[in-house]
Amino acid sequence: MTPATSLRIEAVRDSGRDRLRTASRRLRRSALPIVQCAVGAALAWFLAHRVVGHPQPFFAPMAAVISMGVSFGARLRRSVELVAGVAVGIGIGDFFIARVGAGTWQIALVVAIAMAIAIFLDGGAIIPMQAASSAVLVATLMPPHTGGGANRMIDALIGGLVGILVVAVIPLHPVRRARQQAADILSVVGTSLVDCAEGLHEQDPEKIRAALESARGTQPQIDGLRSALEGGREVSRISPLYWNSRKRLEAVRAAADPLDNVVRNTRVLLRRALTLVRDDEILDPRLVDEVEELGKAVDVVRRYMLADPGEQPDAAESTRVVRRVAKGATKDLVDGAGLSAHVVFAQLRSIVVDLMQVCGVQRLSAIALLPTTVRNPYVPPED
Repeated sequence: MTPATSLRIEAVRDSGRDRLRTASRRLRRSALPIVQCAVGAALAWFLAHRVVGHPQPFFAPMAAVISMGVSFGARLRRSVELVAGVAVGIGIGDFFIARVGAGTWQIALVVAIAMAIAIFLDGGAIIPMQAASSAVLVATLMPPHTGGGANRMIDALIGGLVGILVVAVIPLHPVRRARQQAADILSVVGTSLVDCAEGLHEQDPEKIRAALESARGTQPQIDGLRSALEGGREVSRISPLYWNSRKRLEAVRAAADPLDNVVRNTRVLLRRALTLVRDDEILDPRLVDEVEELGKAVDVVRRYMLADPGEQPDAAESTRVVRRVAKGATKDLVDGAGLSAHVVFAQLRSIVVDLMQVCGVQRLSAIALLPTTVRNPYVPPED
């Protein structure tokens, strides 16, 4: 076996292990949502079948699962949309199939009409799809002559209410999931900035390019953060166990937009750093050091996002670390430099402002903390 083949095999093994670790971590984080969906589906079936007495309460467990969902965002809205979609689909299906019969063109007709009415009533994604699927069930497996049109709507209502009840009784922590999502995003940003600094020191465009690709891959995590925040907000409303977590949740919610800006500005910085290296543009080594220090500061903010109240680093400590980077971002770092260096410098300062906002500092206050002038290096600073 040649050395090149051995390296390729080792790379494949490493990639496989990384994917397995990622999948295992994803499964662990979704363990409680899976339990919630399983319990909710079973409980909805039991109530609709054994307690209410419906012989085939298909819509009850389905409604419970959809109203909770693995993503856990906007449950209450999904529950309402689900019941509305079932009502539209069953109503249209019962009305038309009872009059024109079941068949190929009849199915096309009821699906088109059910979806058109659902879209007219609401622009959400669930109502049209649920209306269409309910109409298909009425036209095929559960035609009007079998009865139970009203029962199906009751089953959907039972399932939606059970989903909300299960979330209230067996809740996910409304803040922990969002904090972890935010920390994961900051971890990628911090590592990317440190790798960028190394690439600038070594004039290695491949290292910077890899950091850029890593930063570009954070969009699903940002979307997941927003979904987790929406789900956490609903949990904090309907579960008495976590009413006292609302203040911390709102702090994370306030950090979501600045964190998104951190990622966007980091991508711009990395793109310009890559251009800078490829064009052999001269760069002040102190600016490279600033990029590296910024990456280390991001890691402090990451640990702050994961810290419980009273633990370190807290918001004040994280802000102090970021301010140290801000103090070093003086304009003399790009004196006589080219366009790319100026862009890297500007993005570094923007990221500093965004990070301070993540730590709870108001934007105008964060901007005011940036150095605006360059002091004479030969004159000692005033006390």
